[in-house]
Amino acid sequence: MKAMILAAGLGTRMRPLTDHCPKPLLEVGGKPLIVHHLERLRASGITEVVINVSYRAEQILAALGDGSGFGMHIAWSREATPLETGGGIRQALPLLGERPFLLVNGDIWCDLDPAGLPALGDDLARLVLVDNPDHHPQGDFHLDAEDRVHAEGEPRLTYAGISLLDPALLADEAPGAFALAPLLRRAMAEGRVGGHHYHGAWVDVGTPQRLAELDRRLRG
Repeated sequence: MKAMILAAGLGTRMRPLTDHCPKPLLEVGGKPLIVHHLERLRASGITEVVINVSYRAEQILAALGDGSGFGMHIAWSREATPLETGGGIRQALPLLGERPFLLVNGDIWCDLDPAGLPALGDDLARLVLVDNPDHHPQGDFHLDAEDRVHAEGEPRLTYAGISLLDPALLADEAPGAFALAPLLRRAMAEGRVGGHHYHGAWVDVGTPQRLAELDRRLRG
């Protein structure tokens, strides 16, 4: 299975740290945030990764190269301007192929082993969900007793920024910038989105404060 790491955002919430450094290269626990992702993917047996880049793309390419230094192969999807989550994935589909792939948001940290996620089966997506953090108490989606994900319902959980996706979810969309969430909600309405409630360590590294807190935790 291949994986895609989303790394094309402008990192506006992380300013001033991202004024001169793209968010994926911000260090936490002694290494760039995106390197944590690469190492965890490699440990789970995933060696082919697609990364989309836009803001300060050359810095990211220079830092990671072709991925051989991490025992992986990296294919780069370059965006002249950020295409949002859905548009970025849609552009990268030729690099990802026709089989389900793992999607990882570049601005999270999580100790999940993706090898333990159930296969998609007939679903278009399987979302990893976590308990709502203090900064997002309203959550995103409802997970029922059969591990089906719904746009509405209680209680609610937060999307962890990790999912298994079937390329068919996006293949018929026109190229350009668009969000992923509406496509997921459409698939939920069709009963084709499963979920996995993860109870391990997860951090949305969305602000300098949360980056500093994670750094202190990882350094012990």
